[in-house]
Formats: sequence, structure tokens, C-alpha cells
Amino acid sequence: MTHKKPGSDVWDLTLRSHELWHKLAESLTDDGLDPEELLGWKKTGSLLIGRTTEECVALKQKVHELSEAGLRTEYLSSAELLLKEPAILVNDNTGAAFLPDDSQLDAHRAVAYIEKGNRAFATAGRYAEFYNEPVTGLIRSDGDSKVVAGVKTLKRNLYGKKATIVAAGCWSGSLMHELLKDCNIPLDVPVKPRKGHLLVVENFDSFHLNHGIMEAGYSNHQSASVSGLDVDERMLSISMTATMDTSGNLVLGSSREFVGFDTEADEFIIRCIWERAAEFFPKLRDISLEDFIRNRKVRVGLRPYMPDGKPVIGSVPGLQNMYLAAGHEGGGLSMALATAEMVTDMVLGKPSQVDTSTFGVKGRRCC
Repeated sequence: MTHKKPGSDVWDLTLRSHELWHKLAESLTDDGLDPEELLGWKKTGSLLIGRTTEECVALKQKVHELSEAGLRTEYLSSAELLLKEPAILVNDNTGAAFLPDDSQLDAHRAVAYIEKGNRAFATAGRYAEFYNEPVTGLIRSDGDSKVVAGVKTLKRNLYGKKATIVAAGCWSGSLMHELLKDCNIPLDVPVKPRKGHLLVVENFDSFHLNHGIMEAGYSNHQSASVSGLDVDERMLSISMTATMDTSGNLVLGSSREFVGFDTEADEFIIRCIWERAAEFFPKLRDISLEDFIRNRKVRVGLRPYMPDGKPVIGSVPGLQNMYLAAGHEGGGLSMALATAEMVTDMVLGKPSQVDTSTFGVKGRRCC
């Protein structure tokens, strides 16, 4: 919750999902299971680091706002920050916002756990997965009815008794365009891919991190530039994020840029992430290039970006039993449980835990 703003459009959704993830981790513990093993769950707390007088003034205001919103939070001086994170470089202008109740997940472990749970319903005929089988169209009751009964794929028809939900990340816009082209429904979902890199340094033992760490400029995504690179068109930004995962790997980020659906690793961006992190953690400069290359892994993904900064979650105008959930950008995993709860409540006609109006398709720059 460190870089979220109380009262913003996504605040309640994020807070609700934060609560649901913690409840899930607690339920696993109550059942004698290990949430760290299953989800990569670590209640580390989070730190938002400022390195200038202006950033620290803003962080003190953020601490006040988060406290007023009911979260445990405190401002740390440079000396207090150094006690919590000895590896970080501090000076008289350094400070941090600290949220002790923030936690972290391992995306791969968490998704694998959820998928395994889903597959438990397969034997009862309530769950199935179809990979490499693109959806080609909608199945509508009585031919041209507005009631969506399911979808057609290249190989079969799949029927949904209550709902069809499109949750295809940055591909959701193009998929919706194809699905609705014969429906005479003018709907444009302007979700587009925003490429990102994460750098994973395996078997890392130069220092240890105790918290999830981000620089204060993370929310604004500090620009990176280099001669000959069209940064303005790509809107390339690099911001420092750092944490240790449950396997002891150092995970560094992050980049954001618009380059379509390209998923090739970019060595320039990898170097920028490394150099940015080294400004905060000087011991990284002691690692030889050979050791760095030998132990690194690069994760590249496409975040589903929406121009107004909030996801699209709601029913598709003009059709019944069809819903859309996309556009969470970098918060898809953290907001996943509250999004699932919101869509489920919509489908079942139950009151929502979070106001849904701000996420609806209608009335946004989507139609």
C-alpha cells in the first residue's frame, strides 16, 4: 500500500485485495500449511525511499495521509532507515515511509497455487483449461440475441451458464474488438501493452534486504534517456524497486515503456536497472560483470495499461452475461482477489464490497 493514495479511484479495490491476500495467508497457516512455500508470502513491510528534501517532505505528508486512512505507518529518518536496511546508502537528506503490514508474493508460486486449487474442481466437471485454442467468436442465445451463452474456439463451443468473462490482460482490447465486430456494439477498450523488465540475481549473498523497497519516484516512473534512443515515443522510465524472494534471490526493477507486444529483453534497460539500483545499494558495484551475467535472470512482461490509470471491471454494454476485467497494469496480482470478488458479486447479483461505478465500461474513455 506504500505508493497508493487514499481516496484515489483504486484505493478501496487495492485495500480490499490487501485484506483478502492476508486472509488467504492466515487461512493457509490455520490449516497447517506454509504460505511462504505456497505463495512466496513474506510479511516484510515496505519502504518508500526519498533522497532529497522535497521527496522527504512529500513522504511525511504521505505518512500522514496513510495514517489518517487507518494504516499503520511511520516516517523514518536516515538513521532509523539505516538500522532497518544496513545495505542502503543514506545521507542527511534520506528518509522513508515505512508500512510494517505490507507483504510480498511470488507471482509464479501464487499463480501455481491458485491454478492447482482450480484444478481440484475438474473431476466434478466444474473446471477445465484449454491452451493454444484461441477464441473466435461469441455464442448468443437465439442467434443474434443480446444474451451471451458462451464462446467459440478453433476446436469447440464452450458454454457459460451464468457468465462469460474476458480477462485477457493487454490482449483484452483486440479480443473484444474481434468478439463484438458482428454485434453492432461500438465499444473500444483502449488497454495496451506496457513492457516491463525485472532483474533476478540468483544465489545473492553480498547483502540481505529485510523489506520490499521502492524509491519515492516509483509512482512517477523517473525517465531514463540515452543518446540515439527515442525515449519520448517509448515513454521509457526506470525506477528502483528491490526485494529478496523466498529463495534468497535479489529481485530488482523496474522499467516501463510502450513498444507494442515486443517481449525481447533489452540489454540497455537491464543495465539501467542495475545502475539505478547501485545508486541505492553501493555494494552492487563490487560484483563483477562476469558474476552478474552468470547469476542473472531477466523477466519480461506486458502490463495491461489503461490511459486513465484504473482497470475496467464490469458488464459489457449492450450484452447480457458478458463481463470485462482488465487494465490493472502492474497491480494485477495484488488486486486479483478483490477483482475476482467484485466480478463474482456482479454475476451473482450480490452487493459489492467495493464501489464498482468507477471501474465500469460505460462512461469511461472506452466506448
